[in-house]
Amino acid sequence: MSVIYLDGEFVDREAARVSVFDHGYLYGDGIFEGIRAYDGRVFRLDEHLDRLYESARSILLTIPLSKAELREAVLETLRRNSLREGYVRLVISRGPGDLGLDPRKCPRATVAVIAESIQLYPEEAYVRGLRAVTATVRKIRPDMLSPQVKSLNYLNNILARIEANQAGANEAIMLSADGYVTECTADNIFIVREDELQTPPAFLGILRGVTRDTVLDIARRLEIHATESVFTIHDVYTADECFLTGTAAEVAPLVEVDGRAIGDGRPGAVTKRLIAAFSALVQAEGAPVWGQEVAEHRAA
Repeated sequence: MSVIYLDGEFVDREAARVSVFDHGYLYGDGIFEGIRAYDGRVFRLDEHLDRLYESARSILLTIPLSKAELREAVLETLRRNSLREGYVRLVISRGPGDLGLDPRKCPRATVAVIAESIQLYPEEAYVRGLRAVTATVRKIRPDMLSPQVKSLNYLNNILARIEANQAGANEAIMLSADGYVTECTADNIFIVREDELQTPPAFLGILRGVTRDTVLDIARRLEIHATESVFTIHDVYTADECFLTGTAAEVAPLVEVDGRAIGDGRPGAVTKRLIAAFSALVQAEGAPVWGQEVAEHRAA
């Protein structure tokens, strides 16, 4: 039985209940973060918390804990679930109010921290590669709703995910209103052309993923030329390699899109280098969860 942090208390999963009057439930009014723990360390925890608080400021949502308090809540939730490897979902909703839209009727936000094991794709998908389709559902334009707000309203992505399900694919690639590649339903996307790494820029309406930015940093360290550039689905079809990045997905090779093999239809050399480097990095750094490492981390 997993233990959930909910509004200052640790409760069993079955007791972790939120009011039906919570505006997160009624209107998707809230924000979240997905965070990974590897071998007793939480990867890029501070970066995830920074993004969470930025999202909160953007939508005038007051998180009723300091960043340090919420950080400790994440670590303690992992401890109470005895998880050295796992996925943390941090959810902040507007809180209970009335049936109207007015957020002023919600005096205090609801805070939940969930920690469980996760495997987004089967293990063989990382060896053989994933399949994707292009969704007919387009991404919401960034001048309508900022993609940097990681909000609880994911219906746009869910509709694209349904298309992937109906096609028997692992993922769906979402295009902008102008037809440019943006991201997938839950992951950022990269292509490799002549050993150059490309990923869509933020202004197209993508979420700047923590894993995405980590992979760009790794690429620079490995002297792989990387750019944030606009490209079309044609460029994906004709790329040498393609892969996805995300907190849950990590770095996952994509080998087929809309029935077309990418490159030779197998995970490519650049992708494999980045997967290996990412795997090494997440094992080497992060906020420690237990013991003496915690004290040493705080003193550093």
